[in-house]
Amino acid sequence: MPWLAPAASAGTAEDPGRPAVHDDVDAPATLQLDADAFEALVVDELDRLPDDMVDCLDNVVFVVEDRPEDGSLDLLGLYDGWALTERDRYGVGELPDRIILYREPHLAVCDDETALRDEIHTTLVHEIAHFYGIDDDRLHELGWA
Repeated sequence: MPWLAPAASAGTAEDPGRPAVHDDVDAPATLQLDADAFEALVVDELDRLPDDMVDCLDNVVFVVEDRPEDGSLDLLGLYDGWALTERDRYGVGELPDRIILYREPHLAVCDDETALRDEIHTTLVHEIAHFYGIDDDRLHELGWA
């Protein structure tokens, strides 16, 4: 899987088509972005992933939620499904696997839009890798955790 090469620090050039990120003067040093704008960033970053990474995703939906069920800010994303390596059968009528990205935890760890895009990208690669059966230990080794 060439798309799962070790992570590199990725900086992105200014892109006028990106949604604006607005800082609230009275808010703590946390990036502010509404749900629609965050989802637009996720879609944009998903579109930027290599074709060979996403073309084989079968019966997978991407979901944006504000926070994990426990309300914490510790979890950036979650793969909810069965990895390809663990499927003994998979047929018609199966509920889709879900890749969930959590908006508020991402905003809490990012200072600006570039950092947010990088973190969304890393989270997408990380959770998609789980779909392919790659575990957290290997993702840590490769710098995708």
